[in-house]
Amino acid sequence: MKEIVVISGKGGTGKTSIVASYAVLAKDAVLADCDVDASDLHLILSPMVSETHVFQSGRVAHIRRQDCTRCGVCMDNCRYDAVLKTKEQGQDDHYTIDAISCEGCGVCVRFCPENAIDFPERTCGQWYVSATRCGPMVHARLDIGAENSGKLVTIVRSKAQQLAREQGKDLVIVDGSPGIGCPVIASITGASLVVVVTEPTLSGIHDMKRVLELGRHFNVRSAVCVNKWDLNPDMTEDIEHEAARCNAPVIGRIHYDRSVTQAQVHGQAVVEHDDTLAAHDIRKGWEELCHMIA
Repeated sequence: MKEIVVISGKGGTGKTSIVASYAVLAKDAVLADCDVDASDLHLILSPMVSETHVFQSGRVAHIRRQDCTRCGVCMDNCRYDAVLKTKEQGQDDHYTIDAISCEGCGVCVRFCPENAIDFPERTCGQWYVSATRCGPMVHARLDIGAENSGKLVTIVRSKAQQLAREQGKDLVIVDGSPGIGCPVIASITGASLVVVVTEPTLSGIHDMKRVLELGRHFNVRSAVCVNKWDLNPDMTEDIEHEAARCNAPVIGRIHYDRSVTQAQVHGQAVVEHDDTLAAHDIRKGWEELCHMIA
């Protein structure tokens, strides 16, 4: 089983649009949207959810008001200012925990003299198994302010790989997270090939270099795709030279093309919309990609 992970040094490079087109061209792959902090592959592929699972990670404190003696020890010891002292009309002061500010360190639980603070697991979001016109898809959604997305990425990837084995599919296509943080590391480790999508800008070449260094650190083979290359051909050449220096082949240049936006408006992948410049470029890049993982 092969696994292709598409990532970028920052958001907004066109990564998800390219993944959706790869999904259409592959025809029989398992898909995974591991950009769990801001997932949007579902906007193009319109998945029909068949399974919903709760994602829990970390813990959050909760003060049992009926057992609290309002001593204030929890507030004195919380370094994150997550303990709030409030007063309701006609009632005494009482303490509550701001779940957004709580880091789940457990200090308040440890030092509460009355043992009046519960410490349950924190529900951070949901993850789903769905059917799409391009094959099965595993995706997720984090709640507002929720963290630990690296753990959720691992769950999504593992489930996609499990589905591929169970259904006898030989390819998993992953829409990875942008940047170089924990979610990206969780997205690329052990992958067959990482495709780095970049743009012809100074920040684009800088971000690409960081991502390629990350892939090299984890011994993952990488390739580069330059989106909107014709907006700055000179910078595109600089990107390709830097990619060559990092032993990352360039698998394609994609023209700036308004049809990409039109495809998104219609809920379609670029290669489904029309036989446009961008669609042609993506198809050509996909062919090169298939040769690399064959």
